[in-house]
Amino acid sequence: MKKFLALSLLIIFMLASCARPTSHSDIRFAIAQAPINLDPRYATDASSERINRLIYRQLIDFDEASKPKPDLAEWQKIGPTQYRFFLKQEGRVFHDGSSVSAEDVAATYGSLLALKDSPHAAEFANIRQVKVLDANTLDFYLKQPDEDFVSRLIVGILPARLIVSGYDFSHRPLGSGSFKFLSWNGAVRLERISDHQLFSIEEVKDPTVRVLKLIRGEVDLLQGDLPPELVNYIKSKPELAVLENKGSNFSYLGFNMQDEILKNMLVRQAVAHAIDRQAIIEKALVAGSRQAGAILPPEHWAGNANLIAYDYNPKLSRELLAQAGVKLPLKLVYKTSTDAQRVRLATILQAQMREAGIELEIHSLDWGTFFDDIKHGKFQLYGLTWVGIKTPEIYRLAFHSQSTPPNGANRGRYADAELDQMIDGRDWPAATTRIHQQLPYIPLWYEGQFAAIRHGLLNYELKPDGNWDGLATISKHEN
Repeated sequence: MKKFLALSLLIIFMLASCARPTSHSDIRFAIAQAPINLDPRYATDASSERINRLIYRQLIDFDEASKPKPDLAEWQKIGPTQYRFFLKQEGRVFHDGSSVSAEDVAATYGSLLALKDSPHAAEFANIRQVKVLDANTLDFYLKQPDEDFVSRLIVGILPARLIVSGYDFSHRPLGSGSFKFLSWNGAVRLERISDHQLFSIEEVKDPTVRVLKLIRGEVDLLQGDLPPELVNYIKSKPELAVLENKGSNFSYLGFNMQDEILKNMLVRQAVAHAIDRQAIIEKALVAGSRQAGAILPPEHWAGNANLIAYDYNPKLSRELLAQAGVKLPLKLVYKTSTDAQRVRLATILQAQMREAGIELEIHSLDWGTFFDDIKHGKFQLYGLTWVGIKTPEIYRLAFHSQSTPPNGANRGRYADAELDQMIDGRDWPAATTRIHQQLPYIPLWYEGQFAAIRHGLLNYELKPDGNWDGLATISKHEN
C-alpha cells in the first residue's frame, strides 16, 4: 500500500509539473461517486442526498445542536397528533417559475405514503392524513403521537402537477432550492439561483486522478474521499488550500444477522476485538477523525458518551471464537466499493483480523452493485458510512425489527424485542447501550472532513456532516 501511494504521488508530480490551469465559467467539483437518484423520495446514497439538498427545499432543517428549525415552513403543534405548517413567503418558486403551495407539500408526502418501493416511505407510515387549509397552510394528522415527527420532514418538496403526471425526478429533478438543475450528461450541471453561477459536479473515481485534475486546474474543488498522504501532498502546493473540520459521519462494519456464524454474538465480539480502530485513524484517515461508539456523536443531544469502546485484543478474539466452537481460521467475506480509500481500509482490516485468526476475503464492487447487494442482504460483512444523520430516529430505521428493507435500513435483518421496546419508548441512552452490547454492527469512527480548493475561490464553508451547502456561498475572485 505504501508503494502504491508513493507511486501515486510520483505520477502526480511528473504530470503536474507541466500542468497549465484552464479557464472555465463553471466552478468544477470532482467527487468520488456520482449520484444515483435525484428524486428525494428514493435517494439514499450520499452524493444524491447532497445534491438534492441543493436542488430542493424542505419543510424544516436543523440548527447546530441538531434541533429542527424552519426552512420552507414554520409550524405549530395543535395537539398530540396534529401539526400545522405555515409556508413562509420567501423562496416559494419552483425552478420552472411556478409557485410552491401547500398542495405541493401535501402531494409530496401523499406520494410517499402511496409508494411501496421508496426506502423512506416507512418513516411516514404514522401519517393518517394531510389536509390543505389554504395555499399557505396545511395540517398533518398522525395515527399515534410522535415527538420526533417534525424532524422527519426533510424530504424535498416536488410540484404536485408533476407527481400526478409521473414525471422522472430521478434524472430531471425540479425543485425550489438555491440551485437549478440544468443537465446530467456525465457531470451534473447546476445553476445557482442568486447569481447564475454555473457548477459542474463530475465523478472522478480514482483519488490520484482527482488530485491531479485539481493541480492541473481541470477542477476547482475536492471534498473528502482521499487518503491522508494525498491530503498532505495537496497542502504542499501553493496554488491550493485545504480546509479541515471535525467530522460527524459515522462509519461502521455491518453484519448479516441471518448468517449462521455471525448470528453468534461471541463471533461478533471476536470481530470487534480484532480491529485496531485507533491505529487506522492515525495512519489511514484524515485530521478530525475520531473513534465512534454510536451513529450519533456524543455531542449530539441524543448522543451517548458513556459507551466503552471495544479494545484491540486479537488474543481475546481467538478465545471468543474458541468459546463459540469456531475452527480457525474463520473465513469471512467483506464487501466494499471499488473506491481506492475504501479498498485500502478493507486491506488494513484484513491484516488486523488475520492476527485474530480471522481470514477476511475482500470483494470490492462498483457502487451500484455493492449497494444493491447490501440492500438485499447479499453479504456477510460490509463497510458503509451513515452521512448527514441528525435525529435519533436513525436507530429505528437501522435496527428496529420492522425496518428491514424495503421498509427501512435494517440491512442486517437484526431483530431484538427488547431493543424494539426501547426504540418505541424513545429511550435513546438505553437503546444505544443495547445496540453497543449486542453488536448488530461494529462502530468504527467519525471521519474527519476536508476540502481542497484552488486559490481564487473564496467563502467555501466546510460542514461536519460533509454536505455541500458551501457551494451556496463559494465565489470566484476575479483578477
